[in-house]
Amino acid sequence: MRTPYRRPGQYAQIPPDHQLTPAKFSALKKRLAAALALRPTAIAEMQKHAFDGDFSENAPYQIAKARLRGLNQKILELEETLKYAEIIDLQPPKDKISIGSSVEVEIDGQIKTYQILGSAETAPAAGIISYRSPLGAALLGHKPGDQISFPAGKRTMLCRIIKIN
Repeated sequence: MRTPYRRPGQYAQIPPDHQLTPAKFSALKKRLAAALALRPTAIAEMQKHAFDGDFSENAPYQIAKARLRGLNQKILELEETLKYAEIIDLQPPKDKISIGSSVEVEIDGQIKTYQILGSAETAPAAGIISYRSPLGAALLGHKPGDQISFPAGKRTMLCRIIKIN
């Protein structure tokens, strides 16, 4: 049977984003500590069920083993994130927009305030956008008074930078 040839999507090869605020870094460290504290219990549970009979038909053992694998994966991901983390300066220079800046902009006659952070902390409804988003990428490096354009779906939107907070 032939499998269909598929080209990877535009997001298939995006490198990971390591930009974190000090608060997010601290929260990830706490999550790692909690996961590491759970690990001995998960190991003990798996070992307890290992003595209950044949491995292939031992459902509690299989479940405990799957939990331990999931916990180990979570620990590895958190350790890697913390290892490569780049802490964002939340007091960036006020002369031009950079990661960590809070910016007031006018889009389609509406004035909105956005804070530009890393991809791990985006919350568009709360005004926090990624520096990798179309608007965030377009804003970087500009200063108050500049007018920029950015892609929004199939159209291009205009944005005027009012001030950097």
